[in-house]
Amino acid sequence: MKKWLFLPVLAAAGILGFYYWNNNQKTKGPAPVSAHPSTAVVETRNISFVLTSAGDVGPADQVSVRPEINGKILVLPVDIGDQVKKGDLLFALDDRDLQTQRSSCLTDIEGTKLTVEKTRRNYERSKALYAERLLSQEVYEDAKTEFEMAENSLEKSRKALSIVDDQLSKTRIVAPFDCTILTRPVSMGQAVSGSGGFNSGTEVLTIANLKDMIVNAHVNQADVVRMVPGQIVDLEVEAVPGLKFKGTVDRIAPQATIRNNIKGFAAQILLKNIDSRVRPGMTANLSISLVSADHVVAVPLAAVFTEMNERYVYIIKDETYEIRAIQIGVADYQYAEVLNGLTAGETVSLVRPPEAADLKPPTPAAAPAAPVHSEKSHSAQLGSPAPGGASNAASSAKRTVL
Repeated sequence: MKKWLFLPVLAAAGILGFYYWNNNQKTKGPAPVSAHPSTAVVETRNISFVLTSAGDVGPADQVSVRPEINGKILVLPVDIGDQVKKGDLLFALDDRDLQTQRSSCLTDIEGTKLTVEKTRRNYERSKALYAERLLSQEVYEDAKTEFEMAENSLEKSRKALSIVDDQLSKTRIVAPFDCTILTRPVSMGQAVSGSGGFNSGTEVLTIANLKDMIVNAHVNQADVVRMVPGQIVDLEVEAVPGLKFKGTVDRIAPQATIRNNIKGFAAQILLKNIDSRVRPGMTANLSISLVSADHVVAVPLAAVFTEMNERYVYIIKDETYEIRAIQIGVADYQYAEVLNGLTAGETVSLVRPPEAADLKPPTPAAAPAAPVHSEKSHSAQLGSPAPGGASNAASSAKRTVL
């Protein structure tokens, strides 16, 4: 009996579920279809090829301050973030033991001077007596030896004083240049070891010149050939929105290194008198404009096809396709300059048409009769790669080959 009652309930539930599902499908409507453009219009625009990278901001001059001798911190007037002028005191060691040694050296010198004076008189008297043959040679030589030993003792005492004075001069550490205190890992009263001892001594302070800073960047090996020292670099710091400033390529490493599984070259960008909000350790995005062309006929890179070292596009006219050879000039990551073969307003296909196999191969485009742009924008004709695999743009750092 219970079984027969369960079947109508199950059927009713199924009908109700189908009803709700059908209404839900009607309200949703057809799924949106993502449409990708398949054509583009040749236009006139500005093209600029920019090399981009990122790096870390750091001080150009950074020093780890360590004492040269062992001692205990007696004076430590600076702390993290303090700005210090050249010659100002950074810290001083307790010099009381060295002052005691110095007093002892001075006392030794005074006593040795008296001994030297006494032995000198004995030597001169013995020398006079020996000349008159009134004194034996042995006594004369003993007096001479005592005098020379006294002089040696005096010289030794003076050298000991000089060593103590040198150590005393190393108890006061002053700033070698105008700087800012970055770290201070020790406190006043702490014993520190000298730089000539174990582990190169104790680091008391880290100082840096924050007026002149650098950006250490890692440039891809494919782009580093276009970089040369002296190039102007545009920079932005992620931590300071809207802040833009310029730098100069200072150094490029001669040997490649691997960073984040990418082989590249370390490059150093020099910054001068930048905003005080920029601090060491911040990430900077840099861009270098290598070549540009203004108001030129441009086509999207997706519309350019290459076969047998010839570049060509598919022109759309009256719903039919025409294949046409072109010459490419300056290119960025989206558009390429067309030196010959296209005019503004023509429509090109971004995909290879199905009837491409039936179209006649393009004839090579003739070179332009005269340069379209000034020497500033076009210093080398683009074309096949230069010997050694590098393009004309890579060798001249002024043009970019598509």
